[in-house]
Amino acid sequence: MQTVEAVTADVIEDGVAGRIAMFGERKRATVAADRYFYLQTITSPTNHRVQAVGREMIMMASYSYLGLIGHPRIDEAAKRAIDDYGTGAGGVRLLTGTTDLHERLEARVAEFGKREDAAVYSSGYMTNLAIITGFFGPKDLILMDKLDHASIVDGCLLSGAKWRTYRHNDMEHLEKLLSGAQGASESILVVADSVFSMDGDVMDLPGTAALCRKYGARLMVDEAHSIGSLGATGHGIEEHFDMVGSVDLKMGTFSKAIPSVGGYVAATHEIVDFLRHNSRPFIFSAALPPAQTAAALTALDVIEDEPERVQLLHRQQQRYREGLEALGYDTMDSTTCVVPVLIGDEGKCMDLTRELFDRGVFVCPIVHPAVPRGTDRLRTTIMATHTDEDIEIARDAFAQAGRKLGLIG
Repeated sequence: MQTVEAVTADVIEDGVAGRIAMFGERKRATVAADRYFYLQTITSPTNHRVQAVGREMIMMASYSYLGLIGHPRIDEAAKRAIDDYGTGAGGVRLLTGTTDLHERLEARVAEFGKREDAAVYSSGYMTNLAIITGFFGPKDLILMDKLDHASIVDGCLLSGAKWRTYRHNDMEHLEKLLSGAQGASESILVVADSVFSMDGDVMDLPGTAALCRKYGARLMVDEAHSIGSLGATGHGIEEHFDMVGSVDLKMGTFSKAIPSVGGYVAATHEIVDFLRHNSRPFIFSAALPPAQTAAALTALDVIEDEPERVQLLHRQQQRYREGLEALGYDTMDSTTCVVPVLIGDEGKCMDLTRELFDRGVFVCPIVHPAVPRGTDRLRTTIMATHTDEDIEIARDAFAQAGRKLGLIG
């Protein structure tokens, strides 16, 4: 007779095997239909044009919004860091891994974000986990926008805190939740993305900040997609709304407009010092390698020294979005360099992707479960280095492909 443990193991194995089998079937069918566009191999630096699938393509799916990958100052800083420090930091930040490069980066992040202090983590995903699990637990309440990033959701789950979602950018719904939570929790956190990466719209910072002040909640904002892309000089959501100092916990990444890897939190010195000594991703994750640290540090200088990149980005994203809308495409509520093209059907979404790939345009199809069924889309992104010719070629490709597939008139 099998033990309880053996039976349980069999059930788990069967469940896992079933999920793997279902995924395998779906992937095989997608590949067979020539609709698999993920894990594409790129053999060049990622800029407005790349070498992919054996030819040059216009890149319309990169997070490198300012086109800083390959910038000579940033590359030189990374190379120099390897010469001076080697390829690794040698440990976790708290014990042996902190270098003067990390300290200089943290000071620069704090200056860039107009905060007292900042702490650097190994990834943006880990940063969100660190902040949420570091501060909040079972006696607290977290309210998040329905479209917040998965790392925020995972942070809430791991924290053990009570959490609820409010309808996307719906301040009336958020106020209802805040009002009903008074006195029921020790602390309340409201957290939202600055730029929503699947939709391209911007959080209502004025409304959210006002409600947080009214009901005594802390405000955390994920600036992964707004640093470098929002604000007249690329300083993000607070510059965009002229509301510097309105966010309690500013989180950001070094892997989007900043061409490196890692994440950070910027806040008061007391908050940051607490996280350095109490957040598990800081305590138990290896420090950022020197080259990536130096690249991020120098990139912040480049963003401030070359404000024309931000201006070019704003110009090109508007030109591109208006061109798609003139063709009859639905770009949802996008006002940023993230420009979704709503299709609403998975098959048609994949067919459009194939047509664009065949015309030399590298795009990213987003389908269920990444987005709800019926909202399948292409998530396209604009870079400051996209030329007028790039925009025109992409627009013509969308026109030809859309008419061929009957998506536009």
